[in-house]
Amino acid sequence: MSADRILIVDDEESIREIVSSMLTAASYQCRQAGSGVQALALLESGEKFELMLSDLMMPELDGIGLLERTKEKFPEMPVVMVTAVHDISVALKAIRNGAYDYLLKPFERDQLLATVRRALENRRLKMENRAYQLNLETLVAQRTEQLRKAVSSLEKSYDITLEALGGALDLKDAETEGHSKRVTAFTIEIARAMKLPKDDVLVIARGAFLHDIGKMAIPDAILRKPGPLNPAEVAIMREHCDHGYHMLKKIPFLKEAAEIVLSHQEHYDGSGYPRGLKGDQIPLGARIFSIADTLDAIISDRPYRPAQSLTAALAEIEKWSGRQFDPEVVKVFLTIPETIWDQLRKDIEKQINRFAYSATASARTSS
Repeated sequence: MSADRILIVDDEESIREIVSSMLTAASYQCRQAGSGVQALALLESGEKFELMLSDLMMPELDGIGLLERTKEKFPEMPVVMVTAVHDISVALKAIRNGAYDYLLKPFERDQLLATVRRALENRRLKMENRAYQLNLETLVAQRTEQLRKAVSSLEKSYDITLEALGGALDLKDAETEGHSKRVTAFTIEIARAMKLPKDDVLVIARGAFLHDIGKMAIPDAILRKPGPLNPAEVAIMREHCDHGYHMLKKIPFLKEAAEIVLSHQEHYDGSGYPRGLKGDQIPLGARIFSIADTLDAIISDRPYRPAQSLTAALAEIEKWSGRQFDPEVVKVFLTIPETIWDQLRKDIEKQINRFAYSATASARTSS
């Protein structure tokens, strides 16, 4: 490791030589400057010094002036002021202005070396701390970026998982193809209109998309029965809320969404199922979903009746406000422009058609 370089500044050559001799004997590299101006020129020439020893009283540019210039341009280099006893108040002022320490003339060799060692050790610790901080900031930035990429990748995996679950449900209940996507889009629109936090909207969207996932456990004979269900079949059909909840609750990223799945058939007045929850007992996401689900059911074709108008759907939802639906959510829902719902339906339809086209094209290629 190279020796520390020290700049000795004093207008008396004899003092410079004595100080330089003491430090050189202690294995330091020394350069001398006969004035503050010469010292500044050396520093600005690009020479690097770990420490500067400067006399306080010098012509042209005194020790205080040199200190001010060097602390501004070379803040990492400590400065030790060398002064006579009668200049002590000025030396203390210099310390307040950034000097590391001061030495009183005349000083002993041991005093000089002890002060120099302390100053250089202080510089070393500061440099190590600065390097540590920079390294830590870089490390944090790298880890943050790694985490961001990991989360992004995980979210993509979540989306793929959800799409697979939704696709499986569509195969199970083909008559309602696209329903989960439409009702999810409607739910998101209402949640945003309510100015809910982004993370809450994401949880609610997942619950909406998977609300009927429990129907995968319902026998096909009941799920696809063309006529009305008898009481026993109705009871089995109602179990889909519990089935869906138990399917999702053990999946960490779907745990909150599972509560919406369990509660999506609850009514605001307590007349719903499976737990007969009332009012705010029902998760907000389920209360929002309930309106979106009813909207899609009314304006979509069903085996037992053709689609009805959006006007009819809005009137029906308003009619059941306070009974089936949360009146506060209904108020927000009714403020959303009617054109939004038609546009969302068209967007979902395009997605379904693109998927169907891609699947057909893929099948033709593979054959």
